[in-house]
Amino acid sequence: MAINNPPHPGEILNELYLKENGLSISKTATNIGMSRQSLSELVNGKNGITAQTALRLAKAFNTSPRYWLNLQNAYDLYKAEKSINLDEVEELV
Repeated sequence: MAINNPPHPGEILNELYLKENGLSISKTATNIGMSRQSLSELVNGKNGITAQTALRLAKAFNTSPRYWLNLQNAYDLYKAEKSINLDEVEELV
C-alpha cells in the first residue's frame, strides 16, 4: 500500500515523543548521546534517521529500531518517487 506524503520522521519524533513527554531537544540529545545540533536538524527535517540514531531512539522511547528506519524509508521513497522520471527505464525481465 502506498503512503501519500508521509511526514518526515523528525516531525513524528517531535510531535509524538518530545512534545507528548515534555522533553526538550537538549535533554533528549544528551540522553541519547547525540549533539543538540544533530537532533535539532533531525527534528527540523534537515537530516534523516541513521541506523545508529534508530537504535538510540528505540532504546530511549521503548520502540524498535525498525520503526524509526521504516519511517525514514517511507519518507525517502515518497520523495524519490516524486523526483525521478522512470520513463526511459525498461523492464529487463
